[in-house]
Amino acid sequence: MNAEPIILERTYKAAIARVWKAITDKDQMAKWYFKLNEFKPVVGFEFEFEAGDKGVMYLHKCVVTEVVEEKKLAYTWSYEGYDGSSEVSFELFEQDGQTRLKLTHKGLETFAQNNPSFARENFFGGWTAILGTSLKNYLEK
Repeated sequence: MNAEPIILERTYKAAIARVWKAITDKDQMAKWYFKLNEFKPVVGFEFEFEAGDKGVMYLHKCVVTEVVEEKKLAYTWSYEGYDGSSEVSFELFEQDGQTRLKLTHKGLETFAQNNPSFARENFFGGWTAILGTSLKNYLEK
């Protein structure tokens, strides 16, 4: 069982304030991430969304754990009705007028290893597409 976190970094042709808004504003998040009924970048704020794999939908349950304005956002990530809890963090760094985003998703090994939807490579593929295509296209359009 691989306990290594997934760590991905991408650099966007966008100012930190724009990237921060994209990862913390529910209306913007709906355009590149998931549709959330509500989201606030406030420690303790709970939110959820449905997303699936191969036709099976999962209710994602999340709680914001850390907020450093325009620098870091972190939240727990678990699934209703399934064991395990992980944490996702987005860290932002200014780089020559652009923004480098570092995503870390740790704790994946706590999810049921016998459920292929929770396989590490699925998370890796999902985050690669979300950061490398969806968010990039949203920010740089």
